Amino acid sequence: MIAEMTEKMTDFYEGNRHDVAHFLKVWGWARTIGRLEGLDLRMQALLEMEAVVHDIACPVCREKYGNTAGAHQEAESEGVLRLFLEEFNLPPETEERLIRVVSHHHTYTGVDGIDWQILLEADFLVNADESEYSTKQIREFRDRVYRTESGIRLLNTLYLREE
Repeated sequence: MIAEMTEKMTDFYEGNRHDVAHFLKVWGWARTIGRLEGLDLRMQALLEMEAVVHDIACPVCREKYGNTAGAHQEAESEGVLRLFLEEFNLPPETEERLIRVVSHHHTYTGVDGIDWQILLEADFLVNADESEYSTKQIREFRDRVYRTESGIRLLNTLYLREE
């Protein structure tokens, strides 16, 4: 299922290599953190699906708002995702959870599951590099948002090695 969803997302982005590279990096980090944290197979699969589609609203946001601000993505994700997911015939509870997490992947409070937590951490691992966040910004985000041992260790290794 992940491979099929990845292929469909690649088509969905219509040649936008940055968007494809971004979701693949986030998927890779989410997959890694999930495995290091020992997620069961069902939760691991859900997390990986969330990572693949987490920025699905970006093209709509660019067209509608002129940017991909997190609030815009969260507002537009559900409608785009419902159409995208139709062909995958996911169990209703899986689809609803996927939509909930993706529609809140820029919300750092009220996190109600390990899948959401890991997606936040994986997305930040990539965004910190792509947006060239300062050491101070990275440290503050880590202290405010990161919760998994694996995510913290990876973030520290990549960006805060001297601490």
